[in-house]
Amino acid sequence: MLKYLEKLSTNSYLQRKNRMDFTLILVVLTLFTGLFSLVKINKPIISRISEFSSSIFPVLFVVLLIRSFFIEPYKIPSGSMIPTLMIGDFILVDKNIYGYKLPLTNYTLIKNETPKRGDVIVFKYPENKNINYIKRVIGIPGDLIIYKDKTLFVNGNRYNQIKISHNFDPVEIANGTVSYEQNEFKDYLILNQNQSTFNFKYKVPPKSYFVLGDNRDNSNDSRFWGPVPEENLVGKAFYIWMFWNFDSHYNFFDRAGNYIE
Repeated sequence: MLKYLEKLSTNSYLQRKNRMDFTLILVVLTLFTGLFSLVKINKPIISRISEFSSSIFPVLFVVLLIRSFFIEPYKIPSGSMIPTLMIGDFILVDKNIYGYKLPLTNYTLIKNETPKRGDVIVFKYPENKNINYIKRVIGIPGDLIIYKDKTLFVNGNRYNQIKISHNFDPVEIANGTVSYEQNEFKDYLILNQNQSTFNFKYKVPPKSYFVLGDNRDNSNDSRFWGPVPEENLVGKAFYIWMFWNFDSHYNFFDRAGNYIE
């Protein structure tokens, strides 16, 4: 069993613990406006509320439908996925690629694909399901993962790392080394910051996924709290639609419009 060590400084959450769940608010507002739009009482105030509810209900219903079953936006607040995702990236997440779930629950109505090695996924943090995390899938059920001297081996296959020249902000990457890591499905960028690390060997249990941050030396991930259960999956991140961070040297056009590899 992988030994869970002290957690690193960079968290990976997409939603803060103390923030009220927007989906819950949206569900309540949709139900309220839907019911009020049916009210037919000949009183001026009630009639106005009913008319307003009738006009706003279809909009809320469509937004709820899209966020619950299709696409949901998130903002990246931390650096655990640098260089793939930067602090200030606004991303879109495909919520139906792994299955359709009932809003506000983990109950899957229809199963679709299963995550592949290399997918960037959003999931409910196993230690607190009120928080969403984003990481890259390294191991799927049954995989044997070995991490030795900052090199991954999955089922005996070495994931080669090819160092590249880049124009990333030296402050954001802490003068680390940016490389392409190659698995059987895709190449993706990772960051090693020349910090000491630990080697491990781990077999992924059934219905679970082993995830790592692309910022390998500064990420709170499966090395510290174990695999992600299948029922915790939210969706797959696929697109950066906006960027907003005054402290970064990037501007909107540097980041927006990029697909997430």
